[in-house]
Amino acid sequence: MTAVGEKLLATIGGISVEILQGGVGKPALLLHGFQTIGQKAPFLSELAKHCSYLAPSLPGFGASERPENFDTIYDLVRHTLDLIDAVPGDSVTLIGFSFGGWLAAEAAVTRPAKLARLILVDPVGIRISDRETRDVLDIFNVHPDVVRTKTFFDPDRFAPDFNALSDDELITYARNRDALCLYTWNPLLYNPQLKGWLRRISSPTLVVWGAADRVVVPDYGRAYARLIPNARFTLIENAGHQPEIEQPVNFVAQVVEFMRGD
Repeated sequence: MTAVGEKLLATIGGISVEILQGGVGKPALLLHGFQTIGQKAPFLSELAKHCSYLAPSLPGFGASERPENFDTIYDLVRHTLDLIDAVPGDSVTLIGFSFGGWLAAEAAVTRPAKLARLILVDPVGIRISDRETRDVLDIFNVHPDVVRTKTFFDPDRFAPDFNALSDDELITYARNRDALCLYTWNPLLYNPQLKGWLRRISSPTLVVWGAADRVVVPDYGRAYARLIPNARFTLIENAGHQPEIEQPVNFVAQVVEFMRGD
């Protein structure tokens, strides 16, 4: 791999997958959130200074294929295990963002042999409240302006400007949204069984949270971390649901420290 990120297509488990790769050193596998990871995301260039990374677009997202009848979280979790197996070497750090954090947690429950460390960044995927209380913002059924303000600490600076996006970028955004709906609509952004299985995660785990996240608030993150044996929880100030976007240097510093075992 090179220090400069590049995009390629690879066949993983018989599926054509779009992958961003870059950096040198110990590998990290990145699972994206509601949207795929942009090639110019500043945290990628920061991360590439310290390790190599692979950032695939999940099936149905970005330019990745989605086979017929591949349409459940179960399918995505098994695909994640295929991705882990495909990473060169005998160990990998798995980093999951938001929706990808849910998938990373589900995969870690199965204790894949190559998983050295697990980093969950503002993950969704569990329910901690009673049936009348919503844990995760209903991003599909509230006004986009509400989603925008609850996602970012500084939405005017970091929220996507759709008027400035190219046609290709808009198509990718729409395809990502469609795939997210397919996989997570019912139940909305969680697996009722996952909470009880997080106890099986055996890899050292770091749970990172944006202090200003109002898609899933920090108390949800603290509860998430308590369900994982010996997990560490850390807040990143001046960041919302995507601390890797709003505070890339701080975010990468915490990730690299944990990967090194410091």
